[in-house]
Amino acid sequence: MRRLMTLGVLAVLAGTSVTAAQAEPGGCLKYGAVGAVGGHVAHHGVLGAVGGCLTGMYRRHVYRKEAKQKADLYDQEHPGAKGSYAEKATAYDVEHSTQPGKMTPDAAAPQGGAQAPAAQPQQPAPQADTHI
Repeated sequence: MRRLMTLGVLAVLAGTSVTAAQAEPGGCLKYGAVGAVGGHVAHHGVLGAVGGCLTGMYRRHVYRKEAKQKADLYDQEHPGAKGSYAEKATAYDVEHSTQPGKMTPDAAAPQGGAQAPAAQPQQPAPQADTHI
């Protein structure tokens, strides 16, 4: 029973951390806590916490680095714009239809409405000889 409850708590923590991590990665505390719970189940709680902490720190570093790149691109498009790098990165995401954590727009979402595929030139169908 105890093992079932532990696995249930682990599933809930993992599920909530994955959805919240898309907006701003959680860093050492959030990932460390999930790693500790996962490590506890495997009888290596400290190793799980350290691994989770390192993962969270790295994900936040990558997220902030990309946000600063987006802010620089926004500054190039809008000279003299005021605001923090996070606000500029959000504005860049809105203008360019990108997601936080991604520099390019999704390929699945077409920009500017649905477009028809380019027409392919059609060749005439071969005619069968019907001599009687």
